[in-house]
Amino acid sequence: MNNPLTDPYLVLTEVYSKGAYLKQALASVPVEPLNRPRTSLICYGVLEKDVYLSYIIGANCQKQPKSSVRLILKIALYMLEFMGKHDYMVADCAVELTKKLGKGGAAGFVNAFLRSYKMPPLPAGETERLSVAASVPLWLAKRVRRSYKSEAEAILTAPAPGVCVRFESHEEEYLKGEYINTPFPHTYIFKNFVRDEGYDLGFYTFQSVGSAAICSVISPCECLLDACAAPGGKSVLLSKKCGSVTSEELHPHRAELIQSYARRMGAKNISVTVGDASVFNPEFEGRFDCVLCDVPCSGTGVINENPDIKLFRKEEDIASLTALQQKILSNCARYVKEGGRLYYSTCSILPEENDSAAFGFISSNPQFTLEIPECALPSRRTKFGLQFLPNISLGAGFYVTSFQRKG
Repeated sequence: MNNPLTDPYLVLTEVYSKGAYLKQALASVPVEPLNRPRTSLICYGVLEKDVYLSYIIGANCQKQPKSSVRLILKIALYMLEFMGKHDYMVADCAVELTKKLGKGGAAGFVNAFLRSYKMPPLPAGETERLSVAASVPLWLAKRVRRSYKSEAEAILTAPAPGVCVRFESHEEEYLKGEYINTPFPHTYIFKNFVRDEGYDLGFYTFQSVGSAAICSVISPCECLLDACAAPGGKSVLLSKKCGSVTSEELHPHRAELIQSYARRMGAKNISVTVGDASVFNPEFEGRFDCVLCDVPCSGTGVINENPDIKLFRKEEDIASLTALQQKILSNCARYVKEGGRLYYSTCSILPEENDSAAFGFISSNPQFTLEIPECALPSRRTKFGLQFLPNISLGAGFYVTSFQRKG
């Protein structure tokens, strides 16, 4: 019988030890096909509960185990505490994997730990308690609690409701199981959705509800620039209501993803260019009716779908990200025609990347006026935009606002 800890261990080693993103690791590590759903569930779960699992280990150990043993314990603890697996089975499999990895000297420790560990009480301090309860880094718990007060835990623990799918055709064939309607045409959230040949035929695509919402607030126009466009979902959806779409992407391999996406979905009015949205391109000056800046950000609004963000994102990243966001916004403002619109969006819940960015831009660009858009997806209207939160916006955390160029 396949040891249920082995495949998750191999995948998560790529994440914890080599810095790979989870989706990349799941795609690159050979996993037993029959066990792939279970492996994926465990890997996502361990990363989602990483801080919490580390807290349990720390409370039951006098000193931290080595990284390989610590990872085995995290996987085993997740299976015991969140999957309801039998304690003896999990302990035996963890010991077997420890020995198989050449760590036989630690096998006794692993066995003793998993048969005797106790669940510690949550920390007494409010921020520390939030960090462990929501299983997020302390710096993120501190910032979210400061911004959202008593709602912080609900925001940080809101689950992803499922897989969001947007249909081009044949949707009636797929609307037979359990699904949630979104406010956007032909777009649904499925608890379980299995990709089939319809994907390659362009019947449907996977597009987050946040991405669909951002596209929904953009006004139809003749000529649009999607300034940070990869992987291309927004460009393709916006190509339906814009005469032409120029998709700019910094990295050539990601620009190819946009081209492939457009071909698969039959979008013929998209042109893809490789370029840096933060660096002025004189060919773009005053050329576009609308410019969308969906900027690089902390990703704190989508940690329920991408739990590895909690592992890799550091507090010191926020200052460099906000500087880049302002640079992109100020540069792309030069591409907007008189009377045209500039849209700004992130997948962040941090005000520093959202309202503060909008305030910074409007304060230093008097040729633009703030125009907060309307959206059918529930959100909070802030002073400078719309803040979507995972606990009220179908699991999605993001921000969008717009500015109109005078004249």
